[in-house]
Amino acid sequence: MIEALSARLRSGDFTVGVVGLGYVGLPLSVEIARSGLRVIGFDVDEEVVEGINASKSHIDDVTHEELGGAVGEGRLQATTDMARLAECDAISISVPTPLSKTQDPDVSYVIAASEAVAAALRPGQLVVLESTTYPGMTREVLLPVLERTGLKVGEDFFLCFSPERVDPGNEVWKTKNTPKVIGGVTDACRDVGVAVYDHFIDTMIPVSSTEAAEMVKILENTFRAVNIAMVNEVALIADRLGVDVWEVIEAAATKPFGFMKFTPGPGLGGHCIPVDPHYLAWKMRTLDYRTRFIDLASEINAEMPRFVVDKVRAALNASRKSVNGARVLVLGVAYKRDVNDVRESPALDVIRLLAADGAEVEYHDPFVPEVAEDGSRMCSVPLTESALTDSDAVVIVTDHSDVDYERILELAKVVVDARHVTAPLLNAAGKRTEAWIVKGGLA
Repeated sequence: MIEALSARLRSGDFTVGVVGLGYVGLPLSVEIARSGLRVIGFDVDEEVVEGINASKSHIDDVTHEELGGAVGEGRLQATTDMARLAECDAISISVPTPLSKTQDPDVSYVIAASEAVAAALRPGQLVVLESTTYPGMTREVLLPVLERTGLKVGEDFFLCFSPERVDPGNEVWKTKNTPKVIGGVTDACRDVGVAVYDHFIDTMIPVSSTEAAEMVKILENTFRAVNIAMVNEVALIADRLGVDVWEVIEAAATKPFGFMKFTPGPGLGGHCIPVDPHYLAWKMRTLDYRTRFIDLASEINAEMPRFVVDKVRAALNASRKSVNGARVLVLGVAYKRDVNDVRESPALDVIRLLAADGAEVEYHDPFVPEVAEDGSRMCSVPLTESALTDSDAVVIVTDHSDVDYERILELAKVVVDARHVTAPLLNAAGKRTEAWIVKGGLA
């Protein structure tokens, strides 16, 4: 079967379905189409589907030209008709897996997708879950749904888990050249999965089971979350000691071994790093085990937006102003530099906390023209001279590249810099300031 499948892949007589056309699914679809295979993309959002079929990308990492090439050649089309999953030889499920308000996994999107796949499942199909999950979800949730069809896994159909490793805005590591982990419910499942993905991914990393592959993704992002929490706590300690934490980090980073550089900030954002550790913590609670290290890291990272707001309060107090009634301009609401993704962005918490204290908050973000949070809607304001001079405090939460920080330092009364992006300018001007608050700027 694998030899016959490989022959079909080489001939291009092979169709891949991608369920979910967001930050993971659309770049994957374009890469598959680029390899010469046919792709049918599935999404419940009619506007997204219509845009893709018109060669209009809604994802920054996929240009209109790249999408247009795939669509124009007839290699990629999008649809809301889940019945067309029956046309696909392989199916990737790349739907969201958010957390509920109680920090429990919300797998409703995965269940809905698996039900749609089961309704169209036929012998010989490969199904691969790419959405972030807890260890065991592929076998415990997807497999029973698919086997209700009467087809047997590893013989009639093949089921794998292969975690997405998308880093929005990364110009070096893309879908094709990022090594891809994959594990199967059976060895045959894994081998089929490797054979298919090897056609459009440079390097495949097979592991022994779906549980191992699921754990790989959790480990990768828990590693980052825990280390960011550690350096955030060091920032809190340094602040109380009156030490510049960034000076300490830069000096420590000169050690050529045994140290990996992480930097503090206003908190965690994005879909993966703030979310994935909670999946593991939830799973372990069902096994009567408390993930103390993960819980502590989550607690520290969640406190950072309040720490930034406390710095705003201190800066305003030094100017004999209160937060209540102050005009505060937040620079950047995306969760990281040069992307338009606001998922779990700490900037939203900073805005919410400032507004709760009575501040009049506006934001500027060249990548996010508007944002909705808790039923309210805000629009990005132009970064004019009056926007800067009329603000009592300017808070840099996201350090976008195309912002003129020298101009901000010259015009703003007070800058709270949660990303340390103004430090080179201040150093060049011979100025030393508190690690988080710039008083008086360069004027």
